[in-house]
Amino acid sequence: MYLELFRLKELPFRLSPDPQFLYLSKQHARAKAYMESTIWFTDGFVVITGEIGSGKTTLIETFLRDLDKDVVIAQLNQTQISPLGFLQGVLVQFGFSPFKMAKAELLATLNNFLIEQYAAGRKVLLVVDEAQNLSSRVLEEIRMLSGIETTKDKTLRIILAGQPELDNKLNSPEHVQLAQRIRLRFHLTELSKEETCAYIAHRLEVAGAGGRQIFSQQAMERVYDYTAGVPRLVNTLCDTAMMAAFAIDKDTVDATEIAAAAEELQWAEQAGGATRMPRPESAAQARRHGSADAVIGRLTVATEGQTVTTRALRAGRMFIGRTAENDVQIDSKYVSRHHCQLLVSPEAVIIEDLNSTNGILLKGRRVRRHVLRDGDVIVIGLHELRYNDAHPQRTRAAEGVPTDTDATGPQDEMSGTSPDARPATGPH
Repeated sequence: MYLELFRLKELPFRLSPDPQFLYLSKQHARAKAYMESTIWFTDGFVVITGEIGSGKTTLIETFLRDLDKDVVIAQLNQTQISPLGFLQGVLVQFGFSPFKMAKAELLATLNNFLIEQYAAGRKVLLVVDEAQNLSSRVLEEIRMLSGIETTKDKTLRIILAGQPELDNKLNSPEHVQLAQRIRLRFHLTELSKEETCAYIAHRLEVAGAGGRQIFSQQAMERVYDYTAGVPRLVNTLCDTAMMAAFAIDKDTVDATEIAAAAEELQWAEQAGGATRMPRPESAAQARRHGSADAVIGRLTVATEGQTVTTRALRAGRMFIGRTAENDVQIDSKYVSRHHCQLLVSPEAVIIEDLNSTNGILLKGRRVRRHVLRDGDVIVIGLHELRYNDAHPQRTRAAEGVPTDTDATGPQDEMSGTSPDARPATGPH
């Protein structure tokens, strides 16, 4: 990689949530303080929401790393689960083996554990990331857990973090009682242009820049123009720009490399100026333009005939993969960490493979890019993704959009996968 050329100790723009790289903008510092308040107050119940890639998971990891040893933590990232699976998952985090317990025994065990920890002077914290995927039944279990108390205090502190859809769920009439128990809510917004520049400089410094200005001021400002200050998009663009500079043996990045990287990623400017390449709005932009709530279609994820989750699709970018930082998490060994993405706009909904191990299949054929039509079923490993368009006539309007890029041939030779091969089971 480019570490030697740029004289860095580690990669500065990885997508993994590494606490040492956290940049505390005013927004992130306030959200972290809200999380810390769950420890100060015996009835601590905090909800943190933010757009895709806003840094919620990194913030959580940093917060947890700094907690005192008298705090007992249960952290759940897999949220596409049943109420029984949720209770089992919480108890596993607390060191139990609950898989043969009936629900009544699960609840009794958890209740006794919380009372015992309180009596021993320890605080118990439940952190649920990607909480927008929790079903109503699981949210009801959380409400019940939040009510476990002694004669003086609550015994469980709770943090729910997720995308803005979480707020919509909590505001629904069926969750009025749960919403009333929440002490604080906070929504993470995008970084400003000044914060984006400071964010880039901070990550480079942590990676070993030693005061050297690897990105020019103009380059950092151009990053904002393409990303609108969304941290995950900033990381992706900056890493690609550094690769572009590396390819020509250049140890600094300026606006030329940013433009080259954006061209390679097929991104257009978001924060202002003319757009040259078609790219759907971010959710935040769509909201500013008054179109964020327009449902363009729905994606249903199923396996073995059972629905796992259904997501409404609105203008923006949606990542699908195995790990929790994806917008749609599919916890399967056949799914890559970042498997594919959906590019959603009023004109078309496009699915793109992100160089995954097992690829995406349409009618048994591996494709790299496809404009989704109403009723299309995409296969990822053992899971099916069914797309239903809110306006099926959109299919005719999208006829001019490049589609069905075949991934057979040389691509399959590189990945070791043929269109008819069984899913690979190795690490990816």
